[in-house]
Amino acid sequence: MVKRFVALLVAFAALFIIFWTLRVLWPGAPQQRTFRRGFVTDCLYWFWTPLVTRAVTPVAVAIALLPFAMLFGMSLKELIGGHGSLAKQPLLVQGMEVFVLGDFLGYWQHRMFHRRALWRFHAIHHSSTELDWLSSVRLHPVNDALSRLMVALPLVFAGFNTSVVAFYAPFTTFYAILVHANVSWDYGPLRFVFASPSFHRWHHTSADEGQDKNFAGALPFWDLLFGTFYMPRRQPIVFGTKERIRENLLAHLIFPFRTTNSASRLLASRPGTHALDTPQLANAQPRRC
Repeated sequence: MVKRFVALLVAFAALFIIFWTLRVLWPGAPQQRTFRRGFVTDCLYWFWTPLVTRAVTPVAVAIALLPFAMLFGMSLKELIGGHGSLAKQPLLVQGMEVFVLGDFLGYWQHRMFHRRALWRFHAIHHSSTELDWLSSVRLHPVNDALSRLMVALPLVFAGFNTSVVAFYAPFTTFYAILVHANVSWDYGPLRFVFASPSFHRWHHTSADEGQDKNFAGALPFWDLLFGTFYMPRRQPIVFGTKERIRENLLAHLIFPFRTTNSASRLLASRPGTHALDTPQLANAQPRRC
């Protein structure tokens, strides 16, 4: 635990220096302070998520796979270890397939979290009113665990070597850090090929024009294919959710489970795929947390 904490501290210091330098050279929001609102909360998430939340994810994956193993007469070890023709492919080929399929699954699980049933968990991630690389770690434990399960389980069940699937998880974590960065990058001619900070920062805007757009984690192709791509040349300037969420870790953990009336639940949603569907509530005032 101590070694893990020290490693996280060193990684934080290195990334802080790297992304501070990039922000100075290519700022997405030049007026944003380095120690912006929510910085301390996100620092707590930096240690909370890997030390607490993700410590139980492998156990959750194993428990979720057990019924499938029993159904198909396989041991859990066989299922997790990779099986069938997919596992026989070279690891490099499996890696490319997992990258594409994982991003496809990630696109749809992300859209699911923007539906009303799961939005209150995902709203925590969108609660940052000032966005940078550290905002990427602001994830409710339920959101983090379920999103990983929704991607990992189909890949493992399909038969891919789990070492390849396991490597995909830290890759997506690093890429998420990059696309949240406060930089103006859009990758120029590759802006439609790989998700950039400009692409993902539009996903986080609270402005109506960017609502429920740009769900892909790495490949904007899915958004282009399913009609959710949006990336004008300018930078988004406002972020956050319709309902204000108190800026501390404990309030974030409790928020999805708070008892609210139906109007407040609807008003906590962002417009779009989970938009208000009751006309008389559309003009109501949001409840402040």
